[in-house]
Amino acid sequence: MKYFLICLSVICALNVTAQRKSKVKKNSIAKGTVFGFWGYNRSFYTQSDINFVGPGYDFTLRNSRAKDNPSTDIGTYFDVTRITVPQFNARIGYYIRNKYAISFGYDHMKYIFMDRNQVLLDGTIEPDVDVNWSGSYTNEPVVTNRDEFHYENSNGLNYLRFEVMRSDQLIRTNNKKFAVTWNNGIGIGSLLSYNDFTFGGRKDRVTISMSGYALSAHTALRFEFWNHFFFQTEASGGFMNQFKVRTRPNDRFAYAKHRYGYSMLSTTIGFLVYSKPKNSCDSCPNW
Repeated sequence: MKYFLICLSVICALNVTAQRKSKVKKNSIAKGTVFGFWGYNRSFYTQSDINFVGPGYDFTLRNSRAKDNPSTDIGTYFDVTRITVPQFNARIGYYIRNKYAISFGYDHMKYIFMDRNQVLLDGTIEPDVDVNWSGSYTNEPVVTNRDEFHYENSNGLNYLRFEVMRSDQLIRTNNKKFAVTWNNGIGIGSLLSYNDFTFGGRKDRVTISMSGYALSAHTALRFEFWNHFFFQTEASGGFMNQFKVRTRPNDRFAYAKHRYGYSMLSTTIGFLVYSKPKNSCDSCPNW
């Protein structure tokens, strides 16, 4: 009887402990947490020297300036049939250990060569290729005209990136229904380009190519509600190397190349899902 009472007491104590643990809310930065988000961005680019190569020409436009192209129609941001039209960010990730996560995402930006661009033209353009530029040039100042020359990745300068991220919780309320998490990460990935190119009296649209790679760093504040939803603001920046952007759909020898820096500001909304812990209880440690 004595041993039975001891065993019963131990079982009851373990049961009470397990019940208490089951009421502990999940921690969003604990191992096993799955997250994802969707949102929109603005992007900014440094000047670059863009080299254009093709049949009868090989020239560079130095100090080229570019901008992004956000949607001005507010309806596109709320119409589910057009939500991929604006510059967007999408991501899915998983915490492989406490505070550390890996993720894969799609940053859809737009790179538009600015009209009336004041650049330096350097290189060679053979006669009869273009009515405006012909001959050899050595850093000659020119001002571009969109109707005669234009270059853009408007249907996407798409950064397909893998990221490693660390999260630190700055605030968490006692009832666990609100938290603020600071996320910092580094990313690497490929650039998928949808290019439009106007030159030599010819305009080609949506020439697709895997055009290069990018390296980036990211910092974000994540505002979490009821353990499952969040609103996030993020700033990021890095280096892009587009070493071969195809400019003509039927000519693999026609391409552009350049290197430049970029920065991006984004706002997203997302979700948090908690996978079942190994000990079968609904608890996670607090840091």
